[in-house]
Amino acid sequence: MIFDVIKNRRSVFPAQYIDRPIAKSVIEKVLEAANWAPTHRKTEPWRFKVLQGEKLAELGEFLSNTYIDVTPNPKQIKAKKLIENPKKAGAIIAICMQRDPMESVPEWEEIAATAMAVQNMWLACTAMDIGCYWSSPALISYMDEFLPMNEGEKCLGFFYMGYYEGELSEQVRKPIAEKTIWMD
Repeated sequence: MIFDVIKNRRSVFPAQYIDRPIAKSVIEKVLEAANWAPTHRKTEPWRFKVLQGEKLAELGEFLSNTYIDVTPNPKQIKAKKLIENPKKAGAIIAICMQRDPMESVPEWEEIAATAMAVQNMWLACTAMDIGCYWSSPALISYMDEFLPMNEGEKCLGFFYMGYYEGELSEQVRKPIAEKTIWMD
């Protein structure tokens, strides 16, 4: 049931991933789920760039080198983590947003539509027992140096994916009643 999938959605990080490739057909299913997100004026602003294999290592090198180049006092442990984490993933999908050239809707709506597409991806991964999470490091502002990007397109982060073993931690939320005002 959809409510169970929603409640079971978790962030699953690269340290938890096992060495098991993710088939292209599985990634295509995840992307198809993304494509059904709501979109105002049908702009469909989400764009995805799928990285697997050697591209994961290349991404890690790029992120680490960029971090070292742009950070006043880079920390070696963070530089190493930037190299290693992408290599642990079965796939990383760069989450991009293509701004409507006519600017027929505010930019925040296109970002929100892209975020809803990512939520659909997350729920699809949860239903297929694939761990995932959305990483949005400050380094995404440099991704046009690594990824092919169109004019008006920007990277909003990375969707890490990987199979995992073991139990995930229990997620606790405050009751919705604490966040809701009823106005009859």
